[in-house]
Amino acid sequence: MTYHPSKKRQAKIIRLFRKVHRKTGALLFVFFFFISVSGLLLGWKNNSNGTIIPKTQNGTSTNLKEWLPINQLHQKALVILHDSISTNLDNTIDRIDIRKNKGIVKFVFENHYWEIQLDGATGNLLSIGKRNSDLIENIHDGSILDKWFNTSKKPFKLIYTTIMGGSLLLFTISGFWLWFGPKIMKRTRKKL
Repeated sequence: MTYHPSKKRQAKIIRLFRKVHRKTGALLFVFFFFISVSGLLLGWKNNSNGTIIPKTQNGTSTNLKEWLPINQLHQKALVILHDSISTNLDNTIDRIDIRKNKGIVKFVFENHYWEIQLDGATGNLLSIGKRNSDLIENIHDGSILDKWFNTSKKPFKLIYTTIMGGSLLLFTISGFWLWFGPKIMKRTRKKL
């Protein structure tokens, strides 16, 4: 059976895509594994019964006029952090999450994964919890390395997401061609 020149070219392209697909997959297997598992966990975080992310509690008032000033709530959160968790923990705040509809304020810290929830009106402690979701997110996007090496512009996250996003795009294109290429070859064979 003689091959038409375009069939040879098509077969060559399919072999090339198969080789790239296989080698890239083998090279990045571990990273794809971590991305898929961490992505699944992040998707389920709100349904984890407080295991991945602490449940959001309810405060006594949703009326902001009845709430304590943020500075006062902040000071209470810092005292609770050192008295209830550890005096050695850094008290730098990453973000303050105000949930008016729940009547609470969450204090999330920058250099560890603890969260403190306070009643916005009374300042009473509602919850102390570990934010495993933040750790999982740092693993998912590669910023865990930036945290470990204390980099300011997050170069590891940028490099990691560029490589993994590009690889996913490459897998999508090569996978599509591995599926579609033989169909084209079959049609060409029928025409001949």
